[in-house]
Amino acid sequence: MTDQQRPSVPLAFGDLQGCRTSFRELLVKAEPSLDTPLWFAGDLINRGPDSLATLRDVIALGDRAVAVLGNHDLHLLSVSAGIRKSKRGDTIDEILRAPDAADLLHWVRHRPIAHYEHDILMVHAGVLPQWDIDLTLELARDLEKALRRNNWKETLAGLYGNEPNRWSKDLKGIDRLRITCSALTRMRFCNNDGAMEFSASGGLDSAPAGYMPWFDVPGRKTKNSTVVFGHWAALGLMMRDNLIGLDSGCVWGGRLSAVRLAPHQEDRLLTQVDCSGCRAAA
Repeated sequence: MTDQQRPSVPLAFGDLQGCRTSFRELLVKAEPSLDTPLWFAGDLINRGPDSLATLRDVIALGDRAVAVLGNHDLHLLSVSAGIRKSKRGDTIDEILRAPDAADLLHWVRHRPIAHYEHDILMVHAGVLPQWDIDLTLELARDLEKALRRNNWKETLAGLYGNEPNRWSKDLKGIDRLRITCSALTRMRFCNNDGAMEFSASGGLDSAPAGYMPWFDVPGRKTKNSTVVFGHWAALGLMMRDNLIGLDSGCVWGGRLSAVRLAPHQEDRLLTQVDCSGCRAAA
């Protein structure tokens, strides 16, 4: 295969959360070529000061942008549908008031829940240890299809809740969709049996008794592929051989991170910018 035939290595970004200035600075610093795919690990918007402009920037990238849905992106859809109310510190009203809000929300609603390419799986939060790549993608596709149907608001309303918190192949209907959404967009900790725990959101030392980070569960079926995720600001940047956690807390005044997703760990290039000017309200 010649260099011209070789696919361009993606550049993956952590949670932007409306921190447009930091995002634009990171793009300049990382210097991706015009054919470099730009991957986003969810939570494009909310909490940061420029949610609308950030969303427009990513949409303007066209097919070059691959953005999976995060919990804040789903929250935007829920507020727009009247399922949930805005929370203190939300910065989504400017999107909802935009003259082209319907088009913006349609774009968000049609994003993937999981993306797999070059033996790299990208999700927003995590993958249950019992799921292999094929099952993860099957479940994600089912949820994506449900959110794109005419009755998407009914489906979205049914995704909230912490039960079921443990995978079973016998789950059907909205329970199956809900556990898919919980794992891929909300999970941090689970136990050896894959039962998820949602109350803890701190760092590794905040794991409740009997629980551990989802990626450290023995026998995790996605361990032989590289998994890229965001969502966990308290965890911070994590780069292991087959695991890349990219939420380095930009919206909380930390850093915004991007990693060149080369096949081998030693070839992966990390680029970061300071986000002291993008601090969310308490």
